[in-house]
Amino acid sequence: MRVAVVGHVEWIEFAEVDHVPEPGEIVHADRTFEMPAGGGAVSVVQLAKLAGEATLFTALGDDDLGHRSARVLGELGVEVQCVFRDEPQRRGFVYLDRDGERTITVLGPRLGPGGEDPLPWDRMAEMDAVYHTAGDAEAVRLARRARVLVSSARSLDTLVGSGVELDVLVASGKDAGERYKRGQLEPSPRNVVRTMGAAGGGWASADGSEGSWESTPLPGPLVDVYGAGDSFAGGLTYGMGESGDIAGAVQIAARCGAACATGRGPYEAQLRLY
Repeated sequence: MRVAVVGHVEWIEFAEVDHVPEPGEIVHADRTFEMPAGGGAVSVVQLAKLAGEATLFTALGDDDLGHRSARVLGELGVEVQCVFRDEPQRRGFVYLDRDGERTITVLGPRLGPGGEDPLPWDRMAEMDAVYHTAGDAEAVRLARRARVLVSSARSLDTLVGSGVELDVLVASGKDAGERYKRGQLEPSPRNVVRTMGAAGGGWASADGSEGSWESTPLPGPLVDVYGAGDSFAGGLTYGMGESGDIAGAVQIAARCGAACATGRGPYEAQLRLY
């Protein structure tokens, strides 16, 4: 199956701590590590592990971290199609506490590809499924050439300007930055999925059908939840490309989110079919 992500990358430094510091408090990290992550990176690596290969259409900073991001993602099995912008690569800092929760600070504007960028946009017509996390309205319209288009509600303003019909919009029932209300997009998405973290979530289709799912039991001890939501989105995109059945796709997605939470960082324990 041919799958891709149109999205963003953040170079993330992780620090494992007992707890997130209170104002004025100093905490000591037991371990630190760093890697390219963010919604576009995590979801495309998950897709590559499910489909055997996946392509990322993105924009990166033309600096050391931007070029390192492209190289490391390639080592993780992703075909990286990118433009390098004359600005710093977006970075982030993440606390991973003893309960496995992540607390994130991002530095710099989100970098996404534009429809005018010299990327092989004609390949979108060959894709079975594409997931969108960042990129301008024209990039969304080009991504719509794929058989299935899934997008995150994080990009709601861009989606409004694109005028495309999504097969699935992934929203959150918890995170205020990923909320969606009926009528915010025209045309309305064919399916809206709302995640509730460990509580599972629900979906509703334009034809009036709806359903829910319970969280999948973790296949191992909880390590950290960073990347679980983006792995869920990658699994959902794969499931929609494979069958087009939203009820089945959310089950695959839930397995991906649960698997990710049992590994250190976003990639160590992602669900793998290849």
